[in-house]
Amino acid sequence: MRVFQEEPLLANVTADDGDPALTEAVFEALRTVRDPEIPVNLVDLGLIYRVRGRRDGLVHIDMTLTTPACPVATTLPGQVQNLVSLVPGVSVVLVDMVWDPPWTRDRMTESARLELGLV
Repeated sequence: MRVFQEEPLLANVTADDGDPALTEAVFEALRTVRDPEIPVNLVDLGLIYRVRGRRDGLVHIDMTLTTPACPVATTLPGQVQNLVSLVPGVSVVLVDMVWDPPWTRDRMTESARLELGLV
């Protein structure tokens, strides 16, 4: 599901275009977003599969949900897009919902599993 913009913006991305500082700032912002049904942030839940930030401010995020039938499937990607667009240095945000590989509890961090009593 394309939430914002079109893929051609990424067509000519090279490794030299990457901005590790911007990518880390985006991850920090994403750590403030909690799943409404599971009181753990999206990063620790393992719902964020990839974040790529470029020096020109383009940020591309691949994320998933615990299930395609998740009640927030229509709203959470937009929330992610809006939040990330507020990160200094971000000019365009692309959010793609991906379902492969499927999310499992194994994607969660140890601290998330501890917080949810799964360890």
